[in-house]
Amino acid sequence: MLTWIKLGCRNLLQNKRRSLVTLGAIAFGFAAINLLGGFTDYIFRGLEDTYIYAHSYGHLSIFKKGYLDKGALDPTRYLLNEKDLATILALCRQEQRVVIATPQLNLTGLVSNGKVSTIMIAEGKDPAAINRIQGLARGFTTKLKLFNGSPFADNAFAEAGISQGLADKLDLSLASNMIIMTSTVDGFMNALDTRVIMTYDAALDILNDLSVTVPLAFAQTLADTKGAGRVNLLLQESRQVAAVSKVLAKACENSGLAVEIRSWQELQPSYLRIRNMFNVIFSFVFLIVLTIVALSVVNTVSMAVMERIREIGTLRALGLKRGGVIRIFAIESGILAGLGSLGGLLLTLGVWAAVASFKPTWMPPNIPKEVPLEIHLVPGFLILTTISMIGLAAIAAVIPARRAAALRIIDALGHI
Repeated sequence: MLTWIKLGCRNLLQNKRRSLVTLGAIAFGFAAINLLGGFTDYIFRGLEDTYIYAHSYGHLSIFKKGYLDKGALDPTRYLLNEKDLATILALCRQEQRVVIATPQLNLTGLVSNGKVSTIMIAEGKDPAAINRIQGLARGFTTKLKLFNGSPFADNAFAEAGISQGLADKLDLSLASNMIIMTSTVDGFMNALDTRVIMTYDAALDILNDLSVTVPLAFAQTLADTKGAGRVNLLLQESRQVAAVSKVLAKACENSGLAVEIRSWQELQPSYLRIRNMFNVIFSFVFLIVLTIVALSVVNTVSMAVMERIREIGTLRALGLKRGGVIRIFAIESGILAGLGSLGGLLLTLGVWAAVASFKPTWMPPNIPKEVPLEIHLVPGFLILTTISMIGLAAIAAVIPARRAAALRIIDALGHI
């Protein structure tokens, strides 16, 4: 095999310009695929980390059965009561893969600046749990601050965060007082005063005029309940979602609890839509690049075959079989693809280093803030692309090589 490789390298050097052009096509194609793949991986991880850590929803959420389908029409009926909540939290503490389990209570009602009122949707979360989850963030989310003002203290009560659109509508600013009104679980109206300590841009424009965040104890006092609408779970690793979900579902069933458990992906449908969109784009680019590489290799090998017909005839006259002729050109193409992939890897590393050094920023669709732009080096993409390039180049070389191997020896020797 070493002799074949040496022969292939010498043959490639016979026409350096043509070989360099093909090498360039393979290298730029390799870099394009892996840079897009690295950016895609960055997008996916960013979406995951933002939802799980920055917005502190965790990997899994547990609801009372029917809450997701009918909870909006009859929220009181589908709340987890105090006993159910205590049982679920106890089961979560027994599962070692659960790092944090924290209740959340969502409310709808009115918010007022004392003069005018407007509708709002409030999320009641445990401030201590929020701070712990955000403290465990990874990637660029560790430096991501999605709000203006101050975070909740662990023991916060009469404090609130509101979306910037809602703050503008009610002419509220940091340290302003406001009143939140909602119905209790018994159907009575309740209202509490609170103070604005943070403003933020909601992830969705439709929520930017509606969103309010308050401490869980404040939300429970407003609704006059010790229960919650859901329990959010942060796990040790994202890959544990399916296993932990299955274990907790069985444990809840054995405890007589009628619940449903949803992963963060199921609760964030936009993630799957964005992921599918990028997968389609990546597949499209991958196919285009492979087509360009295949055509470049076919053109290079075809030209080489035309120039070396007499050489092929000589080799055939010396006893080389037709399969050997095809093997020669396949090995040459494989070497070409291997060297092109190496050049593409160096180009990919160069762009990655440049992005890491200059630290450009951009505003993604799911985060209304400037964030660092990154390109990840994904070993799986690098290996897959290298194998694909070499395999495709070897296969593409077979087409013109078979025509050369099919020539009669006497015709090849007499070719001018």
